[in-house]
Amino acid sequence: QVQLVESGGGLVQAGGSLRLSCAASGSIFSINLMAWYRQAPGKQRDLVAILTSHGNTTYADSLKGRFTISRDNAKNTVYLQMNSLKPEDTAVYYCNAILRQTGRLLPNNFWGQGTQVTVSS
Repeated sequence: QVQLVESGGGLVQAGGSLRLSCAASGSIFSINLMAWYRQAPGKQRDLVAILTSHGNTTYADSLKGRFTISRDNAKNTVYLQMNSLKPEDTAVYYCNAILRQTGRLLPNNFWGQGTQVTVSS
């Protein structure tokens, strides 16, 4: 089995920063990409950032310059550094990974349980 465990969420004032972490564990053979999504109340889940195994990054246009995705390959961990936070960044942030499990030929899609980020004005 594979688990994605997020941490680092919380309450922060507008203009502040938070760093989210997501650690992947279990029977992992290789990771194609890791990503962050977010879902605000009553809204759909939206892409925040993607980081591929080749080091390529993709960001939601509205977040470029404020959010940075990075990783520690040795720890199978991806981070999301969030700066200059705004109340509209309030959401549950989900970690996502497309990875290949040991003994399997094809990659599968996995999600973490989510971590709440609340930005007060």
